[in-house]
Amino acid sequence: MSTSTDEHRAAARGQSAACVVLTVSDTRTEADDRGGALIRQRLTDAGHTVADHRIVRDDPDAVAGQLQAWLDGLRPDAVLTTGGTGIAARDTTVEVARRFITKELEGFGELFRMLSWQEVGPAAMLSRAVAGLAGDALLFCMPGSTNAVDLAMTRLIIPELPHLIWERKR
Repeated sequence: MSTSTDEHRAAARGQSAACVVLTVSDTRTEADDRGGALIRQRLTDAGHTVADHRIVRDDPDAVAGQLQAWLDGLRPDAVLTTGGTGIAARDTTVEVARRFITKELEGFGELFRMLSWQEVGPAAMLSRAVAGLAGDALLFCMPGSTNAVDLAMTRLIIPELPHLIWERKR
């Protein structure tokens, strides 16, 4: 690892994020939203806070409305979504997220698909996982599969979130 990356991570140590979690699904309920619950658990285990979480139907207006409400109201450090990132006709989370993203973090999707390839092979190409800055907030869009959520959270988001928050606040 480079010296500057090590220095930045050292400076970012202890940064915690105020987060919100959105599950995008026509079928999930509080009782069976395992992906959203896993995101919240990983965040709190890592010392971050979850200010709110919601489930909205796979509808562009519903997703956009919830994202806008959080970005204007709660003003979180990070918004994490699960669901709606595939290629089915109702999968529109990525299109909605890109309306809000002012700077895309292309590496998130690239790395997520690379790591997914190791687990699911060529089916990794079906994922349209994306991340970026939505104003001052980080926005991560993950697939709905709990395996995909676990991969993104443990291998990418949790290890780098303090550094990302530090970079935005400096």
